Amino acid sequence: MIRNHCKVWVALSLCTLLCISACCQAQSTSQPEVIEWTWAVRPTQVDHQLPNVLLVGDSITRNYFPEVQRELSGRANVYLFAASTSLGDPRLDIQLNEFAALEGVKFSVIHFNNGMHGWSYTEKEYAAFFPSYVTTLRKIASGAHLIWASTTPVKKDDPLGPSNKRIKVRNAEALQIVNRDLIAVDDQYTLMLRYPNFYLDDIHFNPEGSSLQGRQVVGTIEKYLK
Repeated sequence: MIRNHCKVWVALSLCTLLCISACCQAQSTSQPEVIEWTWAVRPTQVDHQLPNVLLVGDSITRNYFPEVQRELSGRANVYLFAASTSLGDPRLDIQLNEFAALEGVKFSVIHFNNGMHGWSYTEKEYAAFFPSYVTTLRKIASGAHLIWASTTPVKKDDPLGPSNKRIKVRNAEALQIVNRDLIAVDDQYTLMLRYPNFYLDDIHFNPEGSSLQGRQVVGTIEKYLK
């Protein structure tokens, strides 16, 4: 009798998880910002003897990308996919798949972040859609080492956009998931919290700050290039 009850409980649990997953997918809708953009960069010359590294993120990632590219010159081919598309937006999965298909290379490492856009999505929605984001990254780069970068703090809170309170919640939610999935962590939030004078505006960092970020990114990547 106990065994039968266990089977029923397991069946109900699986059914509940499937229902939650289906609900999340059903609620996945585009909530575009006033300005939407994507930005992709590939190496001028690809050295097929070197591993391929992909940075995925937003304009902050785009700003530290040149430093990463310089630091890893001769050690890796470094690619960039940056966009304003947020977790929860079904366009993001399409964009990442199209980018991977266009490049047609095998990535050894993906360093990724998504957290400074999509403020019309709640933090609960952000957490709910984060696993599917990771699944997409694993799909476009099977066998690659994943490194998650925490979202950086802002200089000034925006009541209609990013605030440090919301960023902390998003980082905490993402950290639980990446720790569970044994994904490496690049704590960019703590790094830039120590440099309040390196802001270019309320969100982005000046060239010195971006170079500092890039060097830390390289430090988290290079151990997987051996």
